[in-house]
Amino acid sequence: MSGDDYAALPRTQLFARLARGLAGDVTVVTPNQRLAQALAREFDAEQAAQGRSAWESADILPYSAFVQRCYEDALYSELASGLPILLTPAQEHTLWEDIIRRSDAGDALLAIPETAALAADAWKTAHAWRLLDSLRSGQLNEDATAFRDWCAAYSLRCERDGHTDTALLPDLVAARVNAKEMRKPKLLAVYSFDIRTQQQRALFDALQAAGTEIVASAQAGREASVLRLPCVDAREEIQRAAAWARARLAADPKARIGIVVPDLGKQRNALIRTFRTVMAPASMLPGASDDPLPFNVSLGAALTGYPLVQAACLILELAGREIEFNRASLLLRSPFIAAGESEADGRARLDLELRRRAEPAITLARLLDSIDAAGAGAYAPELARRLRQLAAFRKSDLFAARAPSAWARAITDALQLMGFPDQGRSLDSFEYQTLKKWHEVIAGFALLDRVSAKMGYAEAVGRLRRLAAETLFQPEAPHAPVQILGVLESAGIDFDHLWVMGLTDEAWPIHPRPNPFLPLEAQRKARVPEASIEATLALDTAITRGWLAAAREVVLSHPEAEGERKLLPSPLLRDLRQAAVALPAYPRHRDLIHAAARIESIEDTVAPPLAAGAALAGGTTVITDQSACPFRAFARHRLEAKSPEAPHAGLDPMERGILVHRVLASVWGELKTKTRLDAIGEPELEALLARAADEAVNRVKRDRPATLAGRFAEVEKGRLVCLARAWLEMEREARGDDFTVASVEDKRSLVIGPLTLRGKLDRVDELEDGRRIVIDYKSSAESASAWLGERPDEPQLPLYLVATEPHAVAIAFAQVKAGEMKFAALAADETLLPVWKSLPDIGWDAQVVAWREVLTRLAAQFAAGEATVQPKNPRTTCRNCDLQPLCRIHERLGTPVTDQEGDDES
Repeated sequence: MSGDDYAALPRTQLFARLARGLAGDVTVVTPNQRLAQALAREFDAEQAAQGRSAWESADILPYSAFVQRCYEDALYSELASGLPILLTPAQEHTLWEDIIRRSDAGDALLAIPETAALAADAWKTAHAWRLLDSLRSGQLNEDATAFRDWCAAYSLRCERDGHTDTALLPDLVAARVNAKEMRKPKLLAVYSFDIRTQQQRALFDALQAAGTEIVASAQAGREASVLRLPCVDAREEIQRAAAWARARLAADPKARIGIVVPDLGKQRNALIRTFRTVMAPASMLPGASDDPLPFNVSLGAALTGYPLVQAACLILELAGREIEFNRASLLLRSPFIAAGESEADGRARLDLELRRRAEPAITLARLLDSIDAAGAGAYAPELARRLRQLAAFRKSDLFAARAPSAWARAITDALQLMGFPDQGRSLDSFEYQTLKKWHEVIAGFALLDRVSAKMGYAEAVGRLRRLAAETLFQPEAPHAPVQILGVLESAGIDFDHLWVMGLTDEAWPIHPRPNPFLPLEAQRKARVPEASIEATLALDTAITRGWLAAAREVVLSHPEAEGERKLLPSPLLRDLRQAAVALPAYPRHRDLIHAAARIESIEDTVAPPLAAGAALAGGTTVITDQSACPFRAFARHRLEAKSPEAPHAGLDPMERGILVHRVLASVWGELKTKTRLDAIGEPELEALLARAADEAVNRVKRDRPATLAGRFAEVEKGRLVCLARAWLEMEREARGDDFTVASVEDKRSLVIGPLTLRGKLDRVDELEDGRRIVIDYKSSAESASAWLGERPDEPQLPLYLVATEPHAVAIAFAQVKAGEMKFAALAADETLLPVWKSLPDIGWDAQVVAWREVLTRLAAQFAAGEATVQPKNPRTTCRNCDLQPLCRIHERLGTPVTDQEGDDES
């Protein structure tokens, strides 16, 4: 506001009038809460500087709070009987949603909550700028016509039910200011309004007519050092602003420093991260003290972004129909539910076990079934008990349609059943404030009874979550010397140093964004901000002038690029001089730690030897991993290091392979011989294959009940029958001589060197002359070269042969793959199996001796603790290895392993 129509009152005189306290009867209204707080602090500082030890608080508040206070004064007076009830923002939004959903236009809308928010904004704008008459025009577009009908329905509902809202409240107050029951100040100071709506003018004029003196006040202009600073990009801009703020604060700890960011919502996380790193690096360390940060960001985050509220929402989601496993996993490991800390280790183990069995999306019932099937309830008994309580409560209390207030009680009960928040864990100040705000949101949800019909559980939880997501929240903290603000919040505030960033031609002036539900010409005629280029330019020019007079040092910066795209400075900065800002080079905290460290390098490639008789998990993969990389074997089989599994949809390749193994094992367990295979009739074979597939699927179904159910299970059985039939047909035609399948799925103890391992032989065939062949089924078989060399890629079959079948005359991969059924083998006699070139180059007996030596050496190395980071071929060995963060192979090789050529000595 320019103040032309009201007498101007300098701020010094305004503070003098405020100092009189109640006797002065002065009220100051500001455009926003941030300015009201800043002005109150400056008033208090001035009183203290004058030597006063006590004084009356100044009556300074934002315009919206002033209007609501006037309404509440009337509500608790004799005027109450004629007053409508003020709707909460949540009630307003729900009422708009209901009206839009019931309308003819609502049938075609996909995003009704978003449309309701836009309609509510149009309703406020229409009242603030007196645009309702424009909706009575006969020449309205489709959007404006729909909005006109919604407005009529909204007005009727409010009138019928005795409601009003924040858009109507100023007019309601203005109509009653003459009543003696309405408390009015003697002097109302309108402070630093760059723009004043017609509705605000009407209220101020009504107060003036009722006897209140209206004056305009604002910050006093000052001489400032102003410069324009180009930066490489937004990242460097934030980094330099943080270093600048730290330098100015170090020079004067009492300085008032402002950082203004036009796109604060988008940049919020980057700003907090960078300012914290630069200004309070010690706060980034684990166990750091809870000292307040030297900066504050005015814009809060969505309440749903806080971990405590996330846990509450996850509980409610789990009690619904279905939840993604990854989200359920977050809840299981949350510290905010009962025994979250005392059972933390057990719940982590439970989570790992469930990942082997769970689907990507699960229900509460399936989660409990998986816990029971895995016997994992022992890991976290309190959690299992709470989940069962929640499941029982879900069946009894979470299905019927209810009013919002009833759902609020049921939701609170559900959270309490899960022990939310965990009573065994003390909440810190920020968590306590977050919990309090969450309770306020639930209470606000309960108030929707006035405007909402009964609803189901899913709708209730969805609406509650949406309320929480729309609630911007920031825990209270002591006042900080550095304030990071949005554009409108910065208006009218005095600083000692001010930095405004992000001022490119695309960001400043702000591009017009007229409301689509209001006639564009009416918005332009009323000069609604952001409705036209002219109105936007006028407002942003006024704001820019305010910045230039808001501090003795003003820096206006802009990035010159975004990625590869060049950016230009705002045209409003065109006349400002460009200059550099000298800033200290503040080292990063990690650099300080490294600089202070005394690094001792030692060669440590040998772990303690394996204890005699120590149990080993992993079976033959111990040797496979030792051959691929000694460190991999040590990490996986002695440290038990591994990445958590990720639940997957359907069956993964390993599970499909297991099914094929079990079908063929079942079939050969009954057929026994090649003679029986040749003789069996088609109907009998079909029945045998169907029975084997059914048994295999049912066994895997115990762990994956949701996956192997219904139509998918039948399809999988059909696939298994086709594969098994094709394999048997290949063996029937390609293997002429008779043979007996001596064993299938045979678990054996494997002694090799100092190790005793466990293994399971897929199949051992015995020929008519008593010679044996060890066979392993694969969906994609390696070539025979994978068994050879000092570090074989696939030592499993040679190990089976050496340790359990030393007199066998062949080892073979049986590739069971549609359209590519074949053997890959090494044999003493190339006539043993239908393969091309199966003879070892050095002869069979010599090859068996070589295998024994290689496998014994690998076993001895593992038992001795040899754990050198020495991948056989970094390019292939390390490509899919999940241990890279542990062995840091990239640092050792100096370049990504995918770029390395194979080298056994690397």
